[in-house]
Amino acid sequence: MTTIDWDAAADSFDEEPDHGLHDPVVRSAWAQRMETWLPGARSSVLDLGCGTGSLALLVAGQGHRVTAVDRSPRMVERARAKLAGTGAEVLLGDAGHPPVGKQRFDVILARHTVWLLPDPAAALRHWFSLLRPGGRLVLVEGVWNGTGLSAAHLTALLAEHTERVHHEPLSGDSRLWGKEVTDERYALVARAEPQHRHTEIVDVHLILRRGSDVLLARRAGTGYADGLLHAPSGHAEDGEDVLAAMIRETAEEIGVELAPDELRVALVMQHRGPGGSPRMGWFFEADHDPARPPRNAEPDKCSELDWYPLDALPDDMVAYCREGLDGYRAGQRFLIHWHEDADTVAYAPRGPRRAVPLPVAASPTGRLHHIELSVPDLAEADAQWGWLLGRLGHVPYQRWAHGRSWRRGDSYVVVERTPGPPGAGHDMLRPDVSRLAFHVRDRATLDALMADAPEHGWRPPAAGFPPRTDGSGPCAARLANTSGHEVELVAP
Repeated sequence: MTTIDWDAAADSFDEEPDHGLHDPVVRSAWAQRMETWLPGARSSVLDLGCGTGSLALLVAGQGHRVTAVDRSPRMVERARAKLAGTGAEVLLGDAGHPPVGKQRFDVILARHTVWLLPDPAAALRHWFSLLRPGGRLVLVEGVWNGTGLSAAHLTALLAEHTERVHHEPLSGDSRLWGKEVTDERYALVARAEPQHRHTEIVDVHLILRRGSDVLLARRAGTGYADGLLHAPSGHAEDGEDVLAAMIRETAEEIGVELAPDELRVALVMQHRGPGGSPRMGWFFEADHDPARPPRNAEPDKCSELDWYPLDALPDDMVAYCREGLDGYRAGQRFLIHWHEDADTVAYAPRGPRRAVPLPVAASPTGRLHHIELSVPDLAEADAQWGWLLGRLGHVPYQRWAHGRSWRRGDSYVVVERTPGPPGAGHDMLRPDVSRLAFHVRDRATLDALMADAPEHGWRPPAAGFPPRTDGSGPCAARLANTSGHEVELVAP
């Protein structure tokens, strides 16, 4: 922090307090504002149209390295006298094109200067070129008796260079001016955007579930990955959020109108295709509604639609989509999938490019990891549990000679064949796991599950109870399968 002898400097202040900052109250008010507009760390500041150097002196006093510029030799002389001993440099030159060569600054400050320039737009363009990436432009302007530059006009000029503009009204703070004012006075703090900001296309992909199957479309006539299978997908349009984009693309590609609450975020993947630019893919999950069957709504881009088992996906798929679905099945939430330029767009079962999962916050201690159930007949259990868990949003996870598992999030359910006497089933009265209970979305979903269950080996147990309907608590119903295992389905 530079020490300023304000008594010695006061002789060189302008007489008008709102320009010369002669009044200690005015000076203190501007110092407080400058602390909020300038970086907290020591920075290089270019003060344009500095006049007698009043603001430059405040800035130097707050520990910043100051370069000041004014086109008036008299003002430059007074500013040099005022700033003597602060390390500041005062230059004679045009504020619109200051004589600083190739120097770059953290902050450019201009008070009551832009409105006087013959070409403000050109000056702003040049000033942004003098800022370091992430630097800031601090402009104090106003409209006095119909002359000056309004905040709306100046903000519009800045829009060519940045979207990050903070508008701070100043008229209401009489301490800044030494009197009450009613005209428009303001500060704009604009941030310099990096010249090569990272930009990416945003994709949306639909994982439409029909039990353990997922809907895929075969691309045709698009010029990209034609002949390969891919989930219904598309790009978010400018100004469109990913949820709205997914709803629109679903309607356009498969003729299904989805409501926002029917979609659930499945995973997010950053991807780079061979020879392409990075893009960000949002995968959404939704349940198939038999009352709204999908159809090929874009036959010029798609040759067929069909359902495929999620745990036995075909290989003739776009690699990006296949890796996304494999990650979804494995319970991943964030993936990176990066191709080299020589790679193929098609999925390669033994190829070098695998999606890399990104770690997420660790699951809290005590959350359920998995449940194992012993079954006498694996084929029967595979069919029964596969149907029920698929309807409840679980995805096929693992398969081995004596077992199967289904996953939802970071928890999964295992059924494994355990040798036992012929015909032996699960005894609900034996000390063991008596029942699994699952949430279902609503009463309508519960009713649909109960209606379909008998076709898949599940029936209400003899000692079961009907769904609660009196409003005293959640709706709940129980089902038992042929091996004697029970589940309870609970709807809000």
